[in-house]
Amino acid sequence: MGHSSFDFDTIIDRTGTGSEKWDRYGGRDVLPLWVADMDFASPPAVINALQERISHGVFGYSHPQQGVIDAVRDHLERDFGWLVRPEWLAWLPGLVCGLNVLCRAVGETGDDVVTFTPIYPPFLSAPPLSGRGVITVPLRFEEGRWSVDPDALERAITPRTRMLLLCSPHNPVGRVWSRQELRQLADCAERHDLVIGSDDIHAGLVLDEGTPHIPIATLSPEICRRTITLLAPSKTYNIPGLGCSFAVISDPTLRKCFTKGMGRIVPHVNLLGFTAAEAAYRHGEEWRQSLLAYLRGNRDLVEEKIGEMAGLTMAPVEATYLAWIDVRGTGISDPAGFFERGGVGLSDGADFGAPGFVRLNFGCSRVLLAEALERMAAALKGG
Repeated sequence: MGHSSFDFDTIIDRTGTGSEKWDRYGGRDVLPLWVADMDFASPPAVINALQERISHGVFGYSHPQQGVIDAVRDHLERDFGWLVRPEWLAWLPGLVCGLNVLCRAVGETGDDVVTFTPIYPPFLSAPPLSGRGVITVPLRFEEGRWSVDPDALERAITPRTRMLLLCSPHNPVGRVWSRQELRQLADCAERHDLVIGSDDIHAGLVLDEGTPHIPIATLSPEICRRTITLLAPSKTYNIPGLGCSFAVISDPTLRKCFTKGMGRIVPHVNLLGFTAAEAAYRHGEEWRQSLLAYLRGNRDLVEEKIGEMAGLTMAPVEATYLAWIDVRGTGISDPAGFFERGGVGLSDGADFGAPGFVRLNFGCSRVLLAEALERMAAALKGG
């Protein structure tokens, strides 16, 4: 069955459903292309599994059953060649929660966490909320491509740095880090004895065919031991509202610190989250491939149209359904506000540590996306 077996074109009305994405501009003619959830229905297999679970009618406390544990382990082996033992998994009701637990679990109050900007905003807020300092190393932009500057990373590390926080694939710049790039980061972590916290939530959304996502923990058993990897089916299968994420931690001591950091503060994953995760990993592959084909078409449209807009530039999107757009060439001081007035709601780059940029979510129907891009072009032309 080809790309046509699933429908990503039909616009599903999300108004009146308590959608964070759509309600932000309630009652205004602003197309929401900001927060990272997609406008598509989840895979049919996920919806069916949820309906079956609901028909049972009892919604008591739940724990991860063998089925979901096996589904996760099979997925990690199948997609990344990663053999993970059941006891390595720690379940979380969300990835942001995981980032905050991570910062509490490693080192002590007053220690530092190092990360790369621009980056998903919770990376910048989690360390201070946990009594840690945050050190930011700007990614470099050379020849139309974002990359890590290893020398800048070396210079930024302090004697109190305990953790390297990585976003892989990277939100918002859309990079899939290569084996060589990950190796450099891993070597640095080994030299400075840093724990690596790697958020791989967009691992299932690599758009470039033939480019593999490599979890940094798979580089070697030694690297695996110093790494906490955060994963979830939420972005890939569009189930973020069901709150099911997990950490993969091979080192028993590190795992103990992490579960202790969860304390009794972090709630359990809800039972529908487990159900959806298992169905997604077990039966969602055909849907995922169709989704990727559709997103590639959307990405190509965004790259083409942004390329025609004076003063706007963007790097190729290798992964995610997010485009990171440089608006500095226009001289517009508040680009997010400017485009919002033009009828398009984008994420403000300032929140990611990079004012003058906007992030555009192209996980929506192509018709809506084309309309949004036309509005952006019209706003820039002063029409």
